[in-house]
Amino acid sequence: MEPQTPAPLARIERRSIDVIPDAERHGPAFNQFTLWFGANMQITAIVDGALAVVFGADALWAIVGLLIGNLAGGCVMALHSAQGPRLGLPQMISSRAQFGVYGAVVPLVLVVLMYLGFASTGTVLAGQAVNEVLGAGSPAVGIWVFGALTGIVATLGYRYIHMLGRISTVVGVLGFTYVGIRLLADHDVPALLGVKPFDTATFLLAVSLGAGWQLTFGPYVADYSRYLPRDTSERVTFHATLWGTVLGSQWSMSLGALIAAIPMSDGGGFLDNQVGFLGELAGGGAAAVAIFAVIVVGKLTVNCLNAYGGFMCLLTTVTSVTRAASVSRAGRVAFIGAFLLASVLIALLGSENFLENFRQFILALLMVFTPWSAVNLIDYYLISRERVDVPALYDPDARYGRWNAVALVSYAIGVLAQIPFMAQALYTGPIARALDGADISWIVGLVVTAAVYYPWARRTADVPEEMIYPAGTVAPR
Repeated sequence: MEPQTPAPLARIERRSIDVIPDAERHGPAFNQFTLWFGANMQITAIVDGALAVVFGADALWAIVGLLIGNLAGGCVMALHSAQGPRLGLPQMISSRAQFGVYGAVVPLVLVVLMYLGFASTGTVLAGQAVNEVLGAGSPAVGIWVFGALTGIVATLGYRYIHMLGRISTVVGVLGFTYVGIRLLADHDVPALLGVKPFDTATFLLAVSLGAGWQLTFGPYVADYSRYLPRDTSERVTFHATLWGTVLGSQWSMSLGALIAAIPMSDGGGFLDNQVGFLGELAGGGAAAVAIFAVIVVGKLTVNCLNAYGGFMCLLTTVTSVTRAASVSRAGRVAFIGAFLLASVLIALLGSENFLENFRQFILALLMVFTPWSAVNLIDYYLISRERVDVPALYDPDARYGRWNAVALVSYAIGVLAQIPFMAQALYTGPIARALDGADISWIVGLVVTAAVYYPWARRTADVPEEMIYPAGTVAPR
């Protein structure tokens, strides 16, 4: 295979759920660090950190719990990212190797709902920031403008998303460093720490919020590492992704925990107006406008991940029936446009009670995604040992079949096993009540699913002798 010149930056990405040929691979693993650092330096992560304090944790213990959760969930998330260079595939296409070509649609539907949820909640906050920059009166203006910006970048694709991640990293560091300095200057930050005694339930809530944040990246993280050269070290990809996502999210969440701990008498009004509060903390005027712009850039980065990943998942679902391996550019625009239209409409209808809804959303997602992560990672690293028949992923009559009962039953058991440990508004399980409302269901989901799937799959999995790629995608060595 002769080396090919990568497509010019101005062109719309032409690859979708098909394998990325060696001739089109490019970029260093460090791009994973800047993408995930930049995607986490954003206001929704600040809100996620604030939630731990809002619902009862001391700011100090909230920060510690969030760090533990970010590290634990980040390790799982980064293991998914490390699959990208070897497979050259979007994340959810590879799950057909475990669930079957049709069976993979079950978690796919839930993943699409996740993307819609994150895109919608993020659009609410970003729309407020856009309105502040533009001076618009109607909340709908900012939401529609932000949705259009997301559509443009997500449609252009992979290269532009990574470029935006680099911009967001620089902008986020500058903006949030300034906000942190203003927080230290205007408030007695040490007095915000250690105000409340350690409480197990609220501490575990903080851990769950951090872990849930990271685990929900798992179903699309490899979408953004699949263009790396095939010989890129898995270890390097893992660490670039892990430390990018952990450092970015922990920085934002710690800031959120401290902001939420400010007493109302000292100007603490974050719950009432998250975007406006950050503008006031920055000092108002031009500084506030600059912070609003930082919010827009950070949210644009992660919202493009949601739209791009949503497009991949919708296409993966449709092609399980059509057996296609790609989509036209017109189809790409249509898929992304439909996804973003839905997210904008949800944002317009769901602005009220944002904080409580977002908390419930994050914790509910843990229930359905931790079993999927367990199945995918156990199979890839311990059962298949990184040997996948890639052409068979597109053919329901080939090696992986239509439905894989082993993975689907293990997944269902993993979901059901979490119910007694859940602590949410709609339902609190008996074990969670005994733990004073602490939600550890995500840990149970990982452990139970792995315990069921691993011994069962070892006896039944049809594993190829070596990695099998489609003809013409791998350069001769």
